[in-house]
Amino acid sequence: MTAPTAPQAAPDLLYSETEEDLRAAVRALLADRCDAPGIIARTETDTPYDPALWKALASDIGVAGLLVPEERGGQGAGPREAAVVLEELGRAVAPVPYLTSSVVATGILLALDTADGPAAALLADLAEGRRTAVLAVPFSTAPADTPMWDAPLDGTRGPVADAATADVLLVPAADGLHAVAADTAGVTVTPLVPLDLTRPLAEVTLDGAAGTLLADTATARAAVERGLLAGAGLLASEQLGLAEWCLTETVRHTRERHQFNRPVGSFQALKHRMAQLWLEVVSARAAARNAADALATNSPDTPLAVAVAQAYCSRVAVHAAEECVQLHGGIGMTWEHPAHLYLKRAKADATAFGTAGRHRAAVAALTDLPAPTA
Repeated sequence: MTAPTAPQAAPDLLYSETEEDLRAAVRALLADRCDAPGIIARTETDTPYDPALWKALASDIGVAGLLVPEERGGQGAGPREAAVVLEELGRAVAPVPYLTSSVVATGILLALDTADGPAAALLADLAEGRRTAVLAVPFSTAPADTPMWDAPLDGTRGPVADAATADVLLVPAADGLHAVAADTAGVTVTPLVPLDLTRPLAEVTLDGAAGTLLADTATARAAVERGLLAGAGLLASEQLGLAEWCLTETVRHTRERHQFNRPVGSFQALKHRMAQLWLEVVSARAAARNAADALATNSPDTPLAVAVAQAYCSRVAVHAAEECVQLHGGIGMTWEHPAHLYLKRAKADATAFGTAGRHRAAVAALTDLPAPTA
């Protein structure tokens, strides 16, 4: 007879005082330096990212090193704090490489668990905001679908998020994980036209480029899977912040917009739509917080928590953005109003790190449930 297993602690879905203080600092900075007109103006240029904004976030506030222990040059926080930052970045559709560099790439380097050497040096640089790095795999790659390049440092991959602005490319190849400087000979980064203009995509081509081997194949595969899992889990928090902004802005607009001498938000049909959206956003918050807490506590249920969060939050973010556009009426269709930024980010996020359908299939596999039919 097997001994009963100890019950697992219930996930903590609430925000701590420290997390709320971090939220206030990030929100204040974004309100001051990342307004919608400025974002829209940047999407019309070849430089969608604001280096000064990234420096303020990464170095001045220290968000780039939240996942990195203090002894390795970081802030010694964790996924819960990173999730709060991503909520605020999603709320502002901020064009910064936080998810790809400070979560995915940083998570991969942390999973290598090396206290010295080139991986540790790169990790310290990422934590300080001195450099950024991206994983050179398609942005749609799910955690369980870790691809390894066939040739050591040859071939083409894409679309890779934030590759056009990254200093270092992390390349999982047949012989292990390589760090390749973006300005190395043999590296070609070709910008693509993305749906979400606030998160640039590019095609990466390597032609005999020189790189630094960070880990062998087995270690690299496990580290990349862990980094993608962190990215998928914390992306749910970005989707949550996006959905919350859309709901808040839609409620505000329908209170102020009058028709037939009364606020349009007082019409019952619109009340029902916004009430339904509020229920979805509250549920998305629970799913996103559960994923962040599972990552923070290294729970054995982390893959399931992440799959559930992505399967649900992707749909909620898209629905919230669609309702925001529609309930703003004609103004929601204009280029000047930021609603289109949120819809494009929500649509793009829905395919990042695996589609909702891919994550529903993962939930079925992890729980022995029947596979979804749609």
